[in-house]
Amino acid sequence: MIGIRAAVAAGFLLFVTVATVSWVGAAKSRVVEPGAAPSSAPVAIAAAADEQYCTADLKRVLRRVLKSCGLLDSAAGGGRGCQPVDAKTVATMSGADFNALFLPMKDRGGIVQFEQGKSELDAADTALIDRIFADQRGASYFFIVARASPEGAVDVNRELSKARAEVLMTHLRTTFEDPDLEREVGLLWLGEEFAQLDESFCSWWRSGEEGGCEPQDINRSAFVAWIDCRL
Repeated sequence: MIGIRAAVAAGFLLFVTVATVSWVGAAKSRVVEPGAAPSSAPVAIAAAADEQYCTADLKRVLRRVLKSCGLLDSAAGGGRGCQPVDAKTVATMSGADFNALFLPMKDRGGIVQFEQGKSELDAADTALIDRIFADQRGASYFFIVARASPEGAVDVNRELSKARAEVLMTHLRTTFEDPDLEREVGLLWLGEEFAQLDESFCSWWRSGEEGGCEPQDINRSAFVAWIDCRL
């Protein structure tokens, strides 16, 4: 009996020793890595996206346009005063090549179509603008690129496209309480002189779609799009 009791006592002592070592080791591990998060925990990243369409050419054009708008000039404090009277100089490429840069953005943009000679927004226009602008995700810049169809005088169409860009900006100001608006939005008004849209843009979301997608229809317009590129 004495031998049995000794064996039981030795076994119990061994169990206690092993358990104590295990507990101490676990506690030491917790001390070395306090508050360590599981490896599967998501990490929040506050950064603009850089989609596949952000080519070197597109980034170069964006930098030129944004600089001409004052959006990349911290000393200027931001601003939307983008007035490229000669858009070819700003873009440094043909109108067709300029438009092609924006084609891959159709899922992030839309085209607001105006009546001939008009710059007023209707309910369909504002619904389209609001839906697109509200879907910012991680994008940093919102482009408004306004045009006019070739009817009428060149200078009249330049002013008309400017009025179309301005009315969209005014709508954004009065609808969205966005403190960064002046540093986010870049305006271009191209008149009839540069980068007229072709049927490639007919697949974009458009207001006034019932009016068709003839060249004169789609160029009485302003396209709007978020740009998901890191510059």
